[in-house]
Amino acid sequence: MNTSTRRRGRFHELTVSDVRPLTAESIEVTFAVPPDLQGDYDYLPGQYVALRAHVDGHEVRRSYSICRPPAPSTGSGNSSISVGIKRDRGGLFSVWAHENLKPGDHIEVMSPEGTFTTNLPDLEHAHIAGIAAGSGVTPMMALASHVLASSPTAQFSLVYTNRATQDVMFLDDLADLKDRYPARLALHHVLSREQRTAPLLSGRIDAEKLNAILDDLLPPSTVTEWFLCGPFDLVALCRETLEGRGVPHDSIRFELFTSDADSPRVDRGRPVGIGEGDEMRLIEFTLDGLSSTVESPGPANEAILDAALRVRGDVPFACAGGVCGTCRARLTEGEVRMTQNYALEPDEIERGYVLTCQSHPTTKRVVVDYDS
Repeated sequence: MNTSTRRRGRFHELTVSDVRPLTAESIEVTFAVPPDLQGDYDYLPGQYVALRAHVDGHEVRRSYSICRPPAPSTGSGNSSISVGIKRDRGGLFSVWAHENLKPGDHIEVMSPEGTFTTNLPDLEHAHIAGIAAGSGVTPMMALASHVLASSPTAQFSLVYTNRATQDVMFLDDLADLKDRYPARLALHHVLSREQRTAPLLSGRIDAEKLNAILDDLLPPSTVTEWFLCGPFDLVALCRETLEGRGVPHDSIRFELFTSDADSPRVDRGRPVGIGEGDEMRLIEFTLDGLSSTVESPGPANEAILDAALRVRGDVPFACAGGVCGTCRARLTEGEVRMTQNYALEPDEIERGYVLTCQSHPTTKRVVVDYDS
């Protein structure tokens, strides 16, 4: 797949082919991809898919990173795609998935998206480093496997933090990967609630510990490209620390994960009330070559995505929290206020791209293009 071309994700119904326990609170779910859809599910290591299901009478979507590297195409038969799902306390989708998904089930899976992928033209003599927490290891599994298999001179270093050994997702898979590439994979487990032999690998990663890790285990001067995946506080700390040590901004890739418990629990695109005298905002958007319009009352402070879903149920979105970037579109007319953005790069914003789940019109008319 051409990394310079960003396609828009589309949902297809896939069959669950396997559900594998990883820990007491996490599973790996594998979906079979039929031959006629293999082109739709080509992906790069580090990308994600969104899953869509109806739970308790509501449509629920959740994004999960792909945990296995792309397999070479055989040209026949089914391929597969696998994700890791951690059960979140109070999480609607993750709890449903753990309690209900089984081989033979059918579920809607969006074609892969995401830019948490390497920018390097080749991996000869590259040293890729990852810092992950909890389920943030999922894309690292695909990235590490791909990097190490792509070049006999490439190295991968992973700092992976959890509360205790029992919480480590893909523990056996990581050990197998270490056995396969003992000289080129450096694996550092940091446990916050379990004492390790090395004090550096025990306790929560704060600024002091992170700097010590960078001094003793992972000097930034030896790393070609960085990948950070975890909760906001950890990712922000790592980015700030690395940039403070002179690491170029474009050498740091990051992805945030949000708790399933914080995900929207009700259908989006609900009707809004219009009061007498309310100033209306006209929202025009193009999707799959078709133009649509919808009006939104100014006092409702409605996001473009929510308004658009009232007239087009196929408008793309996944997390609806400004994290995944699935709802990305280019603003061609008017102005908006974007409340959160953890997905768009500065150059994308300069070219006019916005996250429609976070963009609220501030002019009477706005026009966005999902096809750009």
